[in-house]
Amino acid sequence: MPVSLHHIVIDAHDLPALARFWAGALRWRILSEREREVVIGPDENAPVGICFMPVTDRKAVKNRLHFDLTCTAEDRDAEIERLLGLGARGADVGQSGDESWTVLADPEGNEFCVVRPKRTLTG
Repeated sequence: MPVSLHHIVIDAHDLPALARFWAGALRWRILSEREREVVIGPDENAPVGICFMPVTDRKAVKNRLHFDLTCTAEDRDAEIERLLGLGARGADVGQSGDESWTVLADPEGNEFCVVRPKRTLTG
């Protein structure tokens, strides 16, 4: 069997809190919660989930990897407000203001974007 993506792993200072944020943001659920590992996903049989692992140091620089989230054009502003209500905040990573995406950060400062609606991975 060829290798495939199983988990995206995020280092976290407060595993349960960050897992709850991302589960809420993605409308996923917490699938497993242990002292040193919390796993979220749409369901237990999904091909990919997110795993939160402990780290003692705080985030200090811009992420080298981030999530791009999308939704319908008519839901975009409401979804950004919902994410802010869950604990996200606006983030400045040097954008000009003319971008077609909005940069936010999760409660631990990990940047992510809400991008214009897309129908394909390349469109």
